[in-house]
Amino acid sequence: MLTRKGQLTRSRIVAGAASEIRERGVDEVRLEDVMARTGTSKSQLFHYFPEGKEELLLAVARFEADNVIDDQQPMLGELDTWESWESWRLRLIERYRSQGTNCPLNLLLGSGRRTPAAQAVVNGLMDRWQAAIADGVRRMQAKGEIAAAVDPDRAAKALLAAIQGGVLLLIGTGQTDHLEAALEISIGALRRAG
Repeated sequence: MLTRKGQLTRSRIVAGAASEIRERGVDEVRLEDVMARTGTSKSQLFHYFPEGKEELLLAVARFEADNVIDDQQPMLGELDTWESWESWRLRLIERYRSQGTNCPLNLLLGSGRRTPAAQAVVNGLMDRWQAAIADGVRRMQAKGEIAAAVDPDRAAKALLAAIQGGVLLLIGTGQTDHLEAALEISIGALRRAG
């Protein structure tokens, strides 16, 4: 178990590695770059990441997955009015517009890095995101704003698939139009199910 100081050092290394990867790309980043950016020694780096670069990359993937959810707060956790759903929609669009084609998770977990551990990071992110959306649907159902017949988990899966499709097209085209349309139509369908 890490001390408070150890946790801070490990977090600093992960955040520094994440910044390096965003700037240079995962294949261009060397451990020496991370050490220089974070002011850590090789022994410190290997103390926290004994398996080296792959273990560090997995920690960065978890960090970036957490950022996906954290960047949507507090809106994602407060989906209880149509105004809050609209605020969340606008926040998502702004997040992805500012991110552009440089999706950190796509960089980290691209086709060459689909290990079981990396897949677990993606699955964990999608499970948390889906659960938060489904909770929002349930809150709206409790208020009579969405019909009780709507399956919250299935609706959340559909909305999340729409978001991810829009993000994939953003990465390919550099435009948020598809994401904006997917969110508008998906949330509109929920609203009409009231």
